[in-house]
Amino acid sequence: MKRKTKAGMETNGIERKPTGMEGDPDLQFLLQGGDLLKVLSPSWKKTRFLKLQEDCKTMWRESKKTFKSSQTFPVDSISAVRLGRQSEGLKKNTEEDVEGRCFTILFKGRRKNLDLMASSEEEAGRWVRSLEKLISNLNNLSHQQKTEHWIFSCLRKADKNKDDKLTQSELQSFLRLINVELDDDYAEMLFKKCDKSNTGYLAGSEIAHFYDLLTHREEVDVIYGEYATTTGFMSTKNLVDFLMKEQTEKATLADAKRIIEKYEPDEHAKAKHLLSKDGFLMYLHNPEALVVNPDHTEVHQDMQQPLNHYFISSSHNTYLMEDQLKGPSSTEAYIRALQKGCRCVELDCWDGSDNEPVIYHGYTLTSKILFKDVIKAIKEYAFKTSDYPVILSLENHCSVEQQSVMAKHMSSILGSALVTTPLGEGMPTNFPSPEELKGKFLIKGKRLNKLEASFADADAEAENTDVTEEEESGNEAEEEQEEKKSKKKLKLAKELSDMVIYCKSVHFHGFEDDRKNLGFYEMSSFKEGKAMNLAEESANAYIRHNVEKLSRIYPAGSRTDSSNYNPVPLWNAGCQIVALNFQTHCTEMDINQGRFLVNGKSGYILKPAYMRDSATEFDPVTLTRGEWLQPKTLHIMIISAQQLPKVSKKKSSIVDPFVKVQIYGVSADVAEKETNHVGNNGFNPSWNENFQFDVYVPDLALVRFLIKDHDSTSDNEFIGQFTLPFNSLKMGYRHVPLLNKNGDLLPSAGLFIHVMILDAE
Repeated sequence: MKRKTKAGMETNGIERKPTGMEGDPDLQFLLQGGDLLKVLSPSWKKTRFLKLQEDCKTMWRESKKTFKSSQTFPVDSISAVRLGRQSEGLKKNTEEDVEGRCFTILFKGRRKNLDLMASSEEEAGRWVRSLEKLISNLNNLSHQQKTEHWIFSCLRKADKNKDDKLTQSELQSFLRLINVELDDDYAEMLFKKCDKSNTGYLAGSEIAHFYDLLTHREEVDVIYGEYATTTGFMSTKNLVDFLMKEQTEKATLADAKRIIEKYEPDEHAKAKHLLSKDGFLMYLHNPEALVVNPDHTEVHQDMQQPLNHYFISSSHNTYLMEDQLKGPSSTEAYIRALQKGCRCVELDCWDGSDNEPVIYHGYTLTSKILFKDVIKAIKEYAFKTSDYPVILSLENHCSVEQQSVMAKHMSSILGSALVTTPLGEGMPTNFPSPEELKGKFLIKGKRLNKLEASFADADAEAENTDVTEEEESGNEAEEEQEEKKSKKKLKLAKELSDMVIYCKSVHFHGFEDDRKNLGFYEMSSFKEGKAMNLAEESANAYIRHNVEKLSRIYPAGSRTDSSNYNPVPLWNAGCQIVALNFQTHCTEMDINQGRFLVNGKSGYILKPAYMRDSATEFDPVTLTRGEWLQPKTLHIMIISAQQLPKVSKKKSSIVDPFVKVQIYGVSADVAEKETNHVGNNGFNPSWNENFQFDVYVPDLALVRFLIKDHDSTSDNEFIGQFTLPFNSLKMGYRHVPLLNKNGDLLPSAGLFIHVMILDAE
């Protein structure tokens, strides 16, 4: 029996709703497509036909040139769609009167924006609305729908002649698409098993049977079989047993009922309060059953402590999209960092033409962007991911005139959200809390005088307008030279100086000196080399310093490729603002994303109590007894993985995956173990390997699961990873979501593990 879907595609009764938008006029609009102008320069505007393909997952665009090939891109590669002239390209290449007709499609990763212009404002609005709705619906698909979605769109791709029947050779190409290498004998056997009608092809229910064989999870069947003692199903009592014994969760019969109600797809089983094998697998895939403690995905820490008692997600040279020497600067880089939960962004400010300050990496070929455009972008995107305060770290190289312009822009654009006077009455003695500063901006920069002076007589205010310039020097040797030379003087505009309240930049003169002479609000920036030395040689003194003050760390100037340093030793030393190059996809950024994954992705993580006590004895390098020492034994079994993406685009390539489990934390806890590799199977590789780790300071430990493709002739290539704080691990049988190099979720892929944590003797 054949039926037509809304999109006009013939199927064999197994087509699944791909978007949850069936019959929606916005979906119809996208499937129909339309002509748009692609904007590349003021003179280069060419027509492109854009439409959604029948799979509802891929956009297709065609050039009007006869020989120009059409291009496609997956809908899930879009990170955002923005109406109006918001991108640098559209601001530069179009006039203000077409504002409402313009829109930009932004992509995840390094892909360039697509700047487009519709024939009317109404049409532009329709494109943006329809694309946003489609993206939102695809993101909201349940895991099970996604798995089906993926399998069936692959089945259609393999069906070369589009007759909804699969021959054995089409089956082989289908298997390659889903990353499974099968030898011919085995493929033939599987094909015969499904070809009940002996026609030489699979159709309808035979394809569904084939799908069942492919989605079969033996390891889950074993667990299910152990607890499904009620006529082959799990009763509410069986489910409670499983949750309490295996998952170490406090569970009641009411909890079990709720789970069955929510995840059981078979209405007959649901009516009897029974959980089928499919329902059990669906439950194991849902967010509340994943490896991350679901309570930690919301803000769950005390947010009323002083600001310097938190680790703060921080970015270095935030304006750069790529490297530090010739790459583009962009407001988009700020938006991306803020959307990832970054709470401290950096602005390198220089004099620009027409009395408008610009931001770029001084003395290099990186492109320039207007200071006011950056402040506008920050204002718009600062609080979309997190409500907690954003620190604007100014590296100021401007003349007094243009500093006044900076102050004016910040004041007019940020308005009452900008903190320009201390909270409360009189001179403060400590930082306000992130809770008190919700929705606020703090300026970090130079100040002409002590904050106390603004509470003294107006006459007594500093006449001096000179301060030493705040500059990140290139390397350690240069820094030594600079120390010896008299510091470069910088004239500072009073109106900019007065905006610096809680984060006044000063040079570091040693812990003792700073304790005696500096206010709580006076903070130093440390280059990574200097900071690493202090963290290794004077860790306890550094921790005590950070109980009273803020510290910012930044990468060495020699990292012209925007590479990053390991932030963990600096967090261990209590440093709050450990600034990384957010634009670089690397292990260090994975760790940063893992550290700030929890507490509602607020960008603030409360330090443990022993790192908030000025008399603390804690030293992460040489561990002594104390409340920080809570030795645990972590047992991890790496069981299996599902639907790992290919590393190479070559049709014939199949991955040979292996898993590394890495522990980051105090030096005694750092460890790494790996499984053997599984040959030629990315679809459902199975390892069943056990690892054991000793963790002494769980509060500071992070666990990273890394999957790589084994290659005996070259470097093993990255497939996916997931990092989370040790204290956010859930015990029992758990799926681990996987992220790609850019830190975005791989929608169908996952790792299946068993976790047990015991108190060590």
